[in-house]
Amino acid sequence: MAHKLDGQAAPIFAALGDGTRLGLVARLSAGEPLSITRLTDGTGVTRQAITRHLEVLSEAGLVRGTRRGRERLWELDRARLELARRSLDQISGWWDEKLAELKASVEAGQPE
Repeated sequence: MAHKLDGQAAPIFAALGDGTRLGLVARLSAGEPLSITRLTDGTGVTRQAITRHLEVLSEAGLVRGTRRGRERLWELDRARLELARRSLDQISGWWDEKLAELKASVEAGQPE
């Protein structure tokens, strides 16, 4: 297996590297689109800060906002999360391969 990942996943991981943004993704993954008000409720984070975090997630392609009347509703782009999952699967497969090679090498060097 080649140790080459799709570079498109890097901005996703960078965006998810913040606890508040990770929490927003978790809340949005539960289902329906949510407003800033609903996303802010119970977080102890200001609306302005949540808006900035959503902008970072949007730039990474993880969320998108749509206007409904005076409100902007935010929803998750599941295809981008799938890209991140595939990247993690590649890394996991690479490590599995390397650990199997190491195990075989150690076992080959042991006297019976």
